[in-house]
Amino acid sequence: MDDISPLRVRRVNDAPLNTSGRHVVYWMVTQRRLGWNFALERAVGHARSLGLPLIILEALRCQYPWSSRRHHAFALDGMREHAARLMESDAAYHPYVEPTPGAGKGLLEALARDAAVVVTDEYPTYFVPGMVAAAGRRLAVSLEAVDSNGLLPMAATPGPHTAAYHFRRFLQKTLPPHLLELPHPDPLAAAPLVRGEVPAGVLAKWPPASQALLANRREALDAIPFLHDVPPSDIPGGEEAARRRLRDFLQRDLHRYGEERNHPDDGAASGLSPYLHWGHLSAHEVFREVAKSEGWSPARLSSRTDGKRHGWWGMSPAAESFLDELVTWRELGYSFCHHVPDHHRYDALPEWALGTLADHEDDPRAWCYALEDFDQARTHDPLWNAAQRELRHRGVIHNYLRMLWGKKILEWSRTPREALAIMVELNNRYALDGRDPNSYSGIFWVLGRFDRGWPERPVYGKVRSMSSDNTRKKVRVDRYLDTWGPQPGLDL
Repeated sequence: MDDISPLRVRRVNDAPLNTSGRHVVYWMVTQRRLGWNFALERAVGHARSLGLPLIILEALRCQYPWSSRRHHAFALDGMREHAARLMESDAAYHPYVEPTPGAGKGLLEALARDAAVVVTDEYPTYFVPGMVAAAGRRLAVSLEAVDSNGLLPMAATPGPHTAAYHFRRFLQKTLPPHLLELPHPDPLAAAPLVRGEVPAGVLAKWPPASQALLANRREALDAIPFLHDVPPSDIPGGEEAARRRLRDFLQRDLHRYGEERNHPDDGAASGLSPYLHWGHLSAHEVFREVAKSEGWSPARLSSRTDGKRHGWWGMSPAAESFLDELVTWRELGYSFCHHVPDHHRYDALPEWALGTLADHEDDPRAWCYALEDFDQARTHDPLWNAAQRELRHRGVIHNYLRMLWGKKILEWSRTPREALAIMVELNNRYALDGRDPNSYSGIFWVLGRFDRGWPERPVYGKVRSMSSDNTRKKVRVDRYLDTWGPQPGLDL
């Protein structure tokens, strides 16, 4: 516990540690994994130093914003693994899935009543900051939020950066010592714990998820009143699936990532973003595995701090391209959300983008669609429709096409504000990696965040534009269109 940087630990409330507490609680919210997790490591450290049992609470509300079978099923894959792995552990595990709205109210307070301290996850967007703040006000015991999001603690950044280049320069100056601060791969196995149990009163009022629910059986999911009727994806969730995907990427695709990642046909995209979003995989573990595959050590870091994308890490060009996405772009978004609470609002765009979009708001649109048209992939553009079908059916869009997807929503909506609302709604409803700082980075990049002005065009103004014709010239999409074009089972 003492090895965790103080920059990663935040006191949510002023309540004291309860010296007469009977256990320690880890409230697992966004970092849903049992290793490479500073928050779990912090909770384990408290339990060991106090000589108390540890209770891990992993819960799912039934009507969180954009709740659906898809998001629940992906999370439940991980909860099923946790239940099996922790069955013989000294740590007590409580997987709770709310059956009706509000049924879980009071669960955390009940566990905290006899807790010495409660530890949870620091996360800078979605409803999580408000939920954690509210819990801090309700609990009579100390609540700590621990940052396990990225290689650099969010608190190590002095404020929001407005461009990847500036953030990259900051990383090159600041990141090296933090690369030595890795979370423990398996904190529960590092030393023995006092064996714990979930209190009987808690189990009686808030019983753990059934085996049918943990197994993602349809009849069990059908009983939950979700906000949206979005079916599960064929992409499995959980730590095991995340590590399989990581191994496959390192063995088959990393070496060609720099040149091939933008191609939807047989490209080299990592496919890791759903696992990073749900916390089934840690950025630290991904970095460690990339470094191992490159035979890398910190001694190979360059001393330069010029903000250039290549040459600083001392790895192959392909690995450096991947790390620029994993570290620079991903953590740029986390840092921005951390420092700008209104990051999800239209008015949080840079002034130049707000001005140029306002100047062109009344420009005539050759095509204009409503939310339902976009949702059902009913536009005139086959490539855009294919990307939307992939999102609806699998919960992902190929990264390059996701940029095109957003740019055309901007071009074909009545106003930029309406375009933002449509992008957020569709992405957060269907995407397994939605509701994430990276989601807001990508969506707001469409509108000018983290970008610069370009030659002025109708509708876009000075915001960067994209076209399907140019996309087809730049990347391979023939097989992608065969897969996601109109066909039985995909027609919406």
